[in-house]
Amino acid sequence: MQPDPSTLASLSADPPECKHEAGTFVPVIDRNRCEGKGECVQVCPVGLFKVASLPKDMRSTLSIKGKLKGFAHRWQQALLVNPEACEACGLCIKACPEEAITLARAQ
Repeated sequence: MQPDPSTLASLSADPPECKHEAGTFVPVIDRNRCEGKGECVQVCPVGLFKVASLPKDMRSTLSIKGKLKGFAHRWQQALLVNPEACEACGLCIKACPEEAITLARAQ
């Protein structure tokens, strides 16, 4: 189920007040769920994500279902380019149609 475009527009047009300092939390992407649709890229106010080909060394840990999904989507997935800038606003979690993103406390 994909969020409708008006939902994405409202998420990115009026971002919530982030209550955490950058780097307190980091996004975690479930590689077995991500299909690289890019909604997270569109809504993230600090540019944490990009959609690109999942590196081969990251493919080996996928489940059979994850590998089939990866192959079907030409291995396109959301990748983190700047995770330490995360302010934990949660827009990526709300926008992801596969529910593949969670937040974890940074270590």
